[in-house]
Amino acid sequence: MTAALDLSASHYLLPHIHPEGWKIVVPVLVVGLAGVGALWYFVRTPGWTAAAGVFVLALSYAIALFFRDPERYPPPDPAALVSPADGTVCLLQQVPIPAELSPASAEPVWRVSVFMSVLDVHVNRMPFGAEIVRRVYVPGKFFNASLDKASKDNERMLWLARADGGREFAFVQIAGLVARRIVPFAAEGETLERGTRFGLIRFGSRLDVYLPPGVKPEVALGQTMVAGETTLARLP
Repeated sequence: MTAALDLSASHYLLPHIHPEGWKIVVPVLVVGLAGVGALWYFVRTPGWTAAAGVFVLALSYAIALFFRDPERYPPPDPAALVSPADGTVCLLQQVPIPAELSPASAEPVWRVSVFMSVLDVHVNRMPFGAEIVRRVYVPGKFFNASLDKASKDNERMLWLARADGGREFAFVQIAGLVARRIVPFAAEGETLERGTRFGLIRFGSRLDVYLPPGVKPEVALGQTMVAGETTLARLP
């Protein structure tokens, strides 16, 4: 599927916001404007009141932009496994799939880690069409998500998926230094198409993708990734 390039001002200034975002934006806006009203009522200083109002509106807008959720269009190649997250490739390593998902597996596979800054889109998308076999939540700490130890120490949500033909791959949402909540959209037993939204992480975090045995990544350290569109590897 292709889409016409939209270069309009509204596309960039008024993007589609994921419903999860409004759960935060609306309370912030309501409380903030109530505070501005109280400031005007008790202080009666137009300059301070106007500045406070501008600050509340700017903060609400910034939070809304964090939850922007643009449409994404996977590549036409049916074998392409795409990035689940916007961001930058920060680690490329060969390690076993996490024991929480596959306790008996000790065979190293390629792991591609994509770091998301607070400026990136944080809605995560399915790397490949597959059934969600297992979903495991692990509480933990909040180290900088770009560090290798974040894969074992940080709060995270682990997913194991099985594509047609029985090939399994895994991906892990990792909370970061600022991120404090992982929000899943899919459940075990669901079959999702490539590029489908499966969750999000609030405010800076990381996605690890564990490729099937024998599959090599087609990305490089420092490469910019676009969720649902950038080819990360190909499943033969």
